[in-house]
Amino acid sequence: MGSMNAAAMAEAVGEGQVALRPALHWHLTANIFPPVPVSMVDVCAAAVEAAAEGDWALDIELPDGVTYRGATTAPATAIVDNYHLGFFVEAEVFGDEQS
Repeated sequence: MGSMNAAAMAEAVGEGQVALRPALHWHLTANIFPPVPVSMVDVCAAAVEAAAEGDWALDIELPDGVTYRGATTAPATAIVDNYHLGFFVEAEVFGDEQS
């Protein structure tokens, strides 16, 4: 588990072999310990997409019952950092260049 698996999965996303959301589902539930609830998949996808577009400060709404520093939103940068999504951001940024 860990960064090598995340890098490989992100590479598969960048090459169009796996869609982003299923890859994030796998990453959050099987590659991070303890596993992250599936309710965070869309949040993480939004953070990856925002970061890939350069909007690292975008506030993203969190699922019911989840807070970040007492707020119901979190900046894309915090989500990417906290859930180890950097490889997925790179895949989104460079994935189009693969085609």
